[in-house]
Amino acid sequence: MASFFAHETACVDEGASVGEGTAIWHFCHIQSGARIGRDCVLGQNVNVGPGAVVGNAVRIQNNVSVYEGVELADYVFCGPSCVFTNDMAPRSKYPKDPTRRGVGRVRTFVGEGASLGANATIVCGHVIGEWALVGAGSVVTRDVPAHALVVGVPARQVGWVCECGETLGESLRCDACGRAYAASDAGLREVAP
Repeated sequence: MASFFAHETACVDEGASVGEGTAIWHFCHIQSGARIGRDCVLGQNVNVGPGAVVGNAVRIQNNVSVYEGVELADYVFCGPSCVFTNDMAPRSKYPKDPTRRGVGRVRTFVGEGASLGANATIVCGHVIGEWALVGAGSVVTRDVPAHALVVGVPARQVGWVCECGETLGESLRCDACGRAYAASDAGLREVAP
């Protein structure tokens, strides 16, 4: 008996790995070679491709495809219809050789706790730092620092966000939960309040 829930319309291919407590809803397809952690929720019409990695407690809303080369760390949130790419030079006439898995695919990493808004597009080859927040409809064309708030087309940083999701002011201290931060090379890092 499976230790995860898959709706009767979902297709979980042999060779896919799905963690305990994960729920896979209507019309999802989890392809052979996909790895999904525990306690995740995959909304309607989610596709997880071969070689894609989904961490623990990840929430993927409706109509999202997580392709080969994409890795989502623990607690990532993918809003409805957000888009990942994995090929910088796609051509229908010159497809990548499917027998050479990974060839031509570009890695994209989304760090722990990061949130991607509805209809955000993540161009492959970039890192989205932990606890970053990508606004709805934004197009990410470069790396996003940890705790950065980015919006627009292309996405530009407009502020910082706390681990709890609240926008941070100049003091870099969260009024909602009390966490405090300091600047680092990779964005923000939490410090003692």
